[in-house]
Amino acid sequence: MVSKRSTGLCICPLGMVYQTTQNPAQQNTLQQNTPQMNTPQPNTPQPNTPQQNTDQQNKIVSPEDPPVSSSRVRLSDGRYLAYTEKGVPRNKANHKIIVVHGFGSSKEMSFQLPQELIEELGIYFLLFDRAGYGESDPNPKRSLKSEAFDIQELADQLCIGPKFYLIGVSMGSCPTWGCIKYIPERLAGVSLVVPVVNYRWRSLPEKLIKGDYRRTLVQLFFWFAKHIPRLLQWWVTQDWNSSMNVVERKPVFFSNRDTEALKKSTGFPMLTKDKLRERVVFDALRDDFLVCFGNWEFDPTELSSPFPQNESSVQIWQGYEDKVVPFELQRYISGKLPWIKYYEVPDGGHLLVHYSGLCEAITRALLLGEVNPLYIPSTSKTVP
Repeated sequence: MVSKRSTGLCICPLGMVYQTTQNPAQQNTLQQNTPQMNTPQPNTPQPNTPQQNTDQQNKIVSPEDPPVSSSRVRLSDGRYLAYTEKGVPRNKANHKIIVVHGFGSSKEMSFQLPQELIEELGIYFLLFDRAGYGESDPNPKRSLKSEAFDIQELADQLCIGPKFYLIGVSMGSCPTWGCIKYIPERLAGVSLVVPVVNYRWRSLPEKLIKGDYRRTLVQLFFWFAKHIPRLLQWWVTQDWNSSMNVVERKPVFFSNRDTEALKKSTGFPMLTKDKLRERVVFDALRDDFLVCFGNWEFDPTELSSPFPQNESSVQIWQGYEDKVVPFELQRYISGKLPWIKYYEVPDGGHLLVHYSGLCEAITRALLLGEVNPLYIPSTSKTVP
């Protein structure tokens, strides 16, 4: 007989890869009740250019559809992608950054910078709901390549220029790796923040992943999500099933700093039983998980640098105490790719973007190359 403890572990990958952010419906409440750093201010709306295929120009809404409150663009395959703009107006920006959210998150994710820095450097932020999330349409043909081309088409329709910076957070790293593979010529610089690792990458040495309980959990959840998704959905939404609360009640996957950050957040808004009962929500999470942890068309450690002349860089930011993705795996991957700059937060877990000052550190490193020596790991910690 399967114990409740085992059942909880089967479901925990949902929480394991979840990047805690507030969803759009709860954003206003959180801003009113939680003290925060200055957040990039919403961008001033700009007139649509002829190249822009916006939702306002091509709005198709059925009577059954919920009202759409976000700005959206219509992609070449007919899907809509919702987005939000923050920081300085894009036509006055010196640096244009696209932020890619993680599992269970949205374009309303937290990425906070001092307003003075935003204005000083002239930073424009573009955040969007990935396929199936928020107010973006699902993509039945979702893949790493399709996600990369979604980002490219969004950038083109908003006319942000031939190159842009990219920040991928947690499972948002999967589309980011896709961009390095498929559209490297569009990238001005890349930051992968606590990127997830796919245990199917053939380059990972067995000695590093053998016995890793996270690998077993991902494999188990992947099988259920792929073969019996409706049973999985039924299970996690039963009132008598307390397993969905285990990650919040017991910080199995969170460091001390993560736990403190969780106290200032709304927890796991997309992983509540009520939200998971919505098939569109569950299927979006499922599809995202299957692409991220399924068979990739490439192995990241076999990629070439998108900046062969060292005109910019790709960076990985990792927490030394991250219990979702082991730091040893990140060090191995960055060690295989000498063109990646690897930074490590000594007391950091998986929720780095929620720590005071970390988003500023990540942004300064990406745009200016300024890095606090504290975040440069010593060679004595290098994984062989």
